Amino acid sequence: MSARPHALVIALTGGVAAGKTAVTRRFEALGVHVHDADVAAREVIEPGTPGLAEVVDAFGAGVLDGSGRLDRPAMRQRVFADPAARKMLEAIIHPRVRQWLRERTLTECGPYCLLAIPLLAENIEHYRWVDRVLLVDAPESVQIARLVARDGIDEALARRMLAHQASRTERLALADDVIENSGDEAALDTAVAELHQRYLALSRHSP
Repeated sequence: MSARPHALVIALTGGVAAGKTAVTRRFEALGVHVHDADVAAREVIEPGTPGLAEVVDAFGAGVLDGSGRLDRPAMRQRVFADPAARKMLEAIIHPRVRQWLRERTLTECGPYCLLAIPLLAENIEHYRWVDRVLLVDAPESVQIARLVARDGIDEALARRMLAHQASRTERLALADDVIENSGDEAALDTAVAELHQRYLALSRHSP
């Protein structure tokens, strides 16, 4: 059981290009607070933070751009090619992201909130304190088509990106709730509205 003082905490996850952003926008339109792990990952290594200082200690000042910020494209290429470097970077950033998210849930005053965590399945042991998991799901063929169209990449790279994430089966095994998002975005309106009412009811009856 999670030790939450106020809000029901729903972790929202899904594979790349599954449609997580389209879903979180709809919850936000209903007044629900969404705390995003991607936002946290940027904030915890802003210039002047201990996080960025630790990245520089680990990788050298060459990882910074001209403005003193992390050179993200260069770092992305580096960790994509070097699994050891990727693990080192994740060991610096991920604990700080978890703390950032946890702090926001502890001060949340609404009936429930969402945590948008793309890599939840890969790190579920660190998020046992969430109350429920909501999965935005789409077939891999749909994800690949969206990635190719959205990012202008070829199918081979899209498949490699999917291969670096947890499998669809692994994510489905974690989910308490699933939004199937293989079709038109308009279908999300009904799914989100129904879940919103379910979460409000759960928040009223949860200890």
